[in-house]
Amino acid sequence: MRKTLSKLLQRALALSLGIAIQNFPEGAIISMPLRAEGESKRKAFLGGVLSGVVEPIGAVMTILVAQLVIPALPYLLSFAAGAMLYVVVEELIPEMSQGQHSNIGTLFFALGFSLMMILDVALG
Repeated sequence: MRKTLSKLLQRALALSLGIAIQNFPEGAIISMPLRAEGESKRKAFLGGVLSGVVEPIGAVMTILVAQLVIPALPYLLSFAAGAMLYVVVEELIPEMSQGQHSNIGTLFFALGFSLMMILDVALG
């Protein structure tokens, strides 16, 4: 029982770290265009923060209804992962490969993927 709890906590930590790492570029992708369009640093930062504020709200709602959706959880998580991959492939990869510094985006994509694979193997 204790070993199982430890394993679950390791998996939760890996998932939490992955979400936290993903939140930084998500906020930046909102803030940077706002700043480039002439918004103040404060408004651009606030836009990035507000774009992520729904995640803790969604997490609390998920905790409250978790027992009801446990049988569907693998399917819901697969759908969410597929939707994110679609956005990355359809929108971000073509955009990051344009311009002078196209290799930088590709390298950071590979670095991020590698980091998540390391976390997955190391933490469970």
